[in-house]
Amino acid sequence: MRNDDSSGQTAWRKAEAKRLLTFAKASRLPAGFGSLDGQGRLPAAASADTLNTARMTHCFAMAHLQGSPGCLELVEHGVAALLDPLRDARHDGWYAYHDGHGDPGKAAYLHAFVALAASSAVVAGCAAAGGLLQAATQIIERHFWDEEEGAVREAFDQGWQHQEAYRGANSNMHATEAFLALADVTGDSVWLERALRIVERIIHGHARGNGFVVIEHFDRHWQPVLDYNIDHPADGFRPYGSTPGHSFEWARLVLHLEAARELAGLASPAWLLPAARGLFASACTHAWHADGAPGIVYTLDWDNRPLIRQRLHWPHAEASAAAAALLQRTGEAQYQQWYRCFWAFIETHLVDRNDGSWHHELDPGNHPSTTIWSGKPDLYHAYQALLLPDLPLARSLASGLARANVTK
Repeated sequence: MRNDDSSGQTAWRKAEAKRLLTFAKASRLPAGFGSLDGQGRLPAAASADTLNTARMTHCFAMAHLQGSPGCLELVEHGVAALLDPLRDARHDGWYAYHDGHGDPGKAAYLHAFVALAASSAVVAGCAAAGGLLQAATQIIERHFWDEEEGAVREAFDQGWQHQEAYRGANSNMHATEAFLALADVTGDSVWLERALRIVERIIHGHARGNGFVVIEHFDRHWQPVLDYNIDHPADGFRPYGSTPGHSFEWARLVLHLEAARELAGLASPAWLLPAARGLFASACTHAWHADGAPGIVYTLDWDNRPLIRQRLHWPHAEASAAAAALLQRTGEAQYQQWYRCFWAFIETHLVDRNDGSWHHELDPGNHPSTTIWSGKPDLYHAYQALLLPDLPLARSLASGLARANVTK
């Protein structure tokens, strides 16, 4: 079944997606895409970076597949940037910033997004995307995927000689997302097996025994490091404690994995759906309205008490997407109720009708703030949340959109 019964909501999502795209197009720079400020402008010192370039390329590929004019050229621009100025010509792989400025290391998190962008660009028909896809998969297989661990290594120095003595759930979560897209575009089920192994380790192995609260930080031997970043609890990528937004994100990815494996004729363990339910329920129970005000807090301590109480836009986008996925998978009314609850919050507090896009951060009183994130650089979470309710759980988002257009 579809995730809501209102044609008006579908029309609203389409209009909102178009509004977000219009705002995001201003992020283009000669060497890729950069971070926009709160009014949708590029700061004077703006520099292209791999994360924004990959995410924008992925989103513009999906927009092109929806028939949005001018977006294929933006996809081609993003692919060209990822093939040259953002790529390390000497050692291969991708810098965080143009020409390695400030950080010449190689992170799994970024490479997962490069692979995702490449896969979506291939589906969109970008001529150079095949070369980017091949380069990205080769780097993942050569350096990041660890067959013995059944997960990805976190990060290396520029020359791939030294790796970080850390393992992260976040990078592996986005590797799972990328692997699902790679399996779809290449037809190689090895990526589905790898995605399952990641989920087995992080969700079935660790989160299940922790009340389906995701443990984010591990040492090199996959032992939890619960006090990681205790002195920097509001870190934008590796905060101390648990991150409920990731529980929602994992819940959705678990359902995509189950559906993708079924479509490929592969058996799936029976625990995938209960895991998705458990992840969603734990995040709703502990993080929604946790401090007496509406919204999802950014982090919780290990007693599930609100720690960093800012409300970021991306957990709400992921919560709505997870509710939509669970509704599609189960048909249960509770998920439709949560779906409507999350979107009511988004429309009331996050959608910025004055300056465009969504507020990326709210303070504990749900007023715009910039404690953790400044500006509005991220299209990816919000745009996907607007598309997912109308797409099947199997196949990548790009392929789902391509098939939807063929059947219209």
